[in-house]
Amino acid sequence: MSFLPKLVITLVALTVVGGLTTKTVQAGEPTEIKKLILPGEAFLVADRPAFILWPAEGKRQTPQPWICYAPTLPGLPDEHEKWMHEKFLASGVAVAGIDVGEAHGGPRGRELFTKLYEELTTRRQFAKKCCLLGRSRGGLWVTGWAVENTDKVAGIAGIYPVFDFRTYPKLEQAAPAYGLTVAELESQIDKHNPIARVPALVKAKIPALLIHGDEDVVVPLKENSAEFAAKYQSAGVGDLVTLVVAKGQGHNYWEGFFRCQELIDFAIERAKVGARTE
Repeated sequence: MSFLPKLVITLVALTVVGGLTTKTVQAGEPTEIKKLILPGEAFLVADRPAFILWPAEGKRQTPQPWICYAPTLPGLPDEHEKWMHEKFLASGVAVAGIDVGEAHGGPRGRELFTKLYEELTTRRQFAKKCCLLGRSRGGLWVTGWAVENTDKVAGIAGIYPVFDFRTYPKLEQAAPAYGLTVAELESQIDKHNPIARVPALVKAKIPALLIHGDEDVVVPLKENSAEFAAKYQSAGVGDLVTLVVAKGQGHNYWEGFFRCQELIDFAIERAKVGARTE
């Protein structure tokens, strides 16, 4: 993969895997809306569970820098990511997300992302530009939204992110999220597949940092993060994307995915840049 820009190889041993209603909750406190790993708020946006993990009062800012996290499914973000999110909050950066279900980057999911964005930026003084962070299938969510909202995105970070829905969840599962049959989706692949739409991010010169294992068989590196990086490289802006390849790692809970200092520093920096551009 000599074409990859700013390639970072991490040598590690193979690890075996494994409307609006608002209510403030404490870390781990049961709630009918969402259980949080750190103190914050669980609330509804368009009848969907959403959350904010807040920095300590003294570290909050106006406008508030923030990271938009996906996939906000039940149980996510999880304990494996807690240390990472603590670092975000300690830097004064909030983390927020909305559960869009298995949207696979489709129009309903993108609509709900916009609803969350509007809630945070119009009613809660969040910055007009955020850093997106997609873990696994969350890569489809954040990229699907980002390509249509480049003016709202300061950067994209990813932890073994999916960008090509042909690899995961595959066309049969993705098609309903786009309101299409499998044949229709296949015939319109370049119109809908997030990886095919990455040139919009390239044109907007949105920086990205991705970490991905080279033994990932669930979300293959080549078709996803490597292809994402290659599109930047072929357009002559390879310096805007960094791909960290975790040697010997698959789609798992290896600690290095969630304690990648380079990714943490990137997400914090881009979130703060987004707040400064107003």
